[in-house]
Amino acid sequence: MGSPAWAAPKRVLPIMHTLPGMAEVPGPLVGPYEIQQMLGVGRTRFKQIALRPSFPEPFQRLHGMQVWLRADIEAWIAEYRPQQAASEDDE
Repeated sequence: MGSPAWAAPKRVLPIMHTLPGMAEVPGPLVGPYEIQQMLGVGRTRFKQIALRPSFPEPFQRLHGMQVWLRADIEAWIAEYRPQQAASEDDE
């Protein structure tokens, strides 16, 4: 019935126009809240997961938060949490 929860976070930033001194955004971005929803974990567990060497590097580090490319997070889930990705596909 529809897309898996991790595949469609509620708040996804669209591709933005390039601003002076900033790189073009190559796809939708997700922040910690959206990643927590994608993984089905809370803030503390997300912080632990984000420290893993295998976890994707943030696309951008902003004052007070970081943002990741949604595609990078989806690929990480598919590789490192295949049961979660497969169970979400079945729903």
